[in-house]
Amino acid sequence: MSQERESPERRREKMRQEELKRNPGGSFQGSGLTDLVGSLGWKGTGILILVIIFAFIIYSVFFL
Repeated sequence: MSQERESPERRREKMRQEELKRNPGGSFQGSGLTDLVGSLGWKGTGILILVIIFAFIIYSVFFL
């Protein structure tokens, strides 16, 4: 009964996550930023953004 109330987007995401659990090696070819962000959650995504920003600042200070 809860599957009937699920939105199509949520159902697709659930099926994709189950496929990744069954076949983790096959996900490397089609993986992208959405897969990375989807697996990290909002805290992990925020940390990843901060790391990228700090790396850019450090790069610009030392190499430019």
